Amino acid sequence: MTRLFLLGPTASGKTAAGVALARRVGGEVLSLDSMLVYRGMDLGTAKPDAVERGGVPHHLIDLVDPREPFSVARYLEAARAAEAAVRARGRVPIYVGGTTMWFKALVHGLLDVPPVPDAVRAALEQEAADAGGEERLRAELERGDPEAAARIHPADRQRTLRALEVLRATGRPLSAWQEQWGTRDRIGEPTAVLRWERAVLHGRIEARFAAMLEAGLLEEIRGIRDGDGFGPTARKAIGYRQLLAHLDGACTLDEAVAEAVRATKVLVRRQTTWLRAFPDVSWIDVDADDPPESVAEQILARTGVDA
Repeated sequence: MTRLFLLGPTASGKTAAGVALARRVGGEVLSLDSMLVYRGMDLGTAKPDAVERGGVPHHLIDLVDPREPFSVARYLEAARAAEAAVRARGRVPIYVGGTTMWFKALVHGLLDVPPVPDAVRAALEQEAADAGGEERLRAELERGDPEAAARIHPADRQRTLRALEVLRATGRPLSAWQEQWGTRDRIGEPTAVLRWERAVLHGRIEARFAAMLEAGLLEEIRGIRDGDGFGPTARKAIGYRQLLAHLDGACTLDEAVAEAVRATKVLVRRQTTWLRAFPDVSWIDVDADDPPESVAEQILARTGVDA
């Protein structure tokens, strides 16, 4: 059987549906989440514990420490090895997650963008940290790559810096490099996306973040910060970035929580918009009353996969 992809926004119930799907088809789960690769970042990433994994093997989780950078190229290398091992056991690889750029790299390959020199990346980070720096860099992106600027939310610091890294290092806009993906809209593999009514999903996001705090998210972040520390990629994770700002005295806890929830909702909107570009995605409408087993059955029926 071919591999399956189960995508969806934050808090959409992908973990439980993925476990149910794996049980149904004899599969194993391969994480498609850019923050689950970090060891110790458990609460803020909603990393599934042993109970939530339900006895189903999960892969591509806890690969590196938070201080280490991690790229899509490293992910693809690890994913190829994990997928090959799953297939060798006669099991079905089921990718579950919401990191859309990693998903596209899996099905369409990496962008052929030259590596960005460390000096360029460091200079941009320093400029962004200066007073008014993020506003100036945003203006630079709008001038140099208006197409990318139109797609990237002004508050999305990470993607803004990434686009500017490419622009400065290559002299060519990121949107021009991405044109090589432009005609590859079809996935050609069974792919399901969980879809919720917006207000309900927003409520789930708010409730989940409150539960994370109750479970000790602030203490988790403080422990990593005061230990080996966060690297440049891990510290940008939604929830971690905002609460680190609070721990550094830049804002109150209430302000940090409000910004984390707002940023999560922005991410959800961007994920959904991005996935609509694929004409052969199967959208699965779900709500809180749908058990994971029922969702799995819908996925199999809509994607035409035989259990």
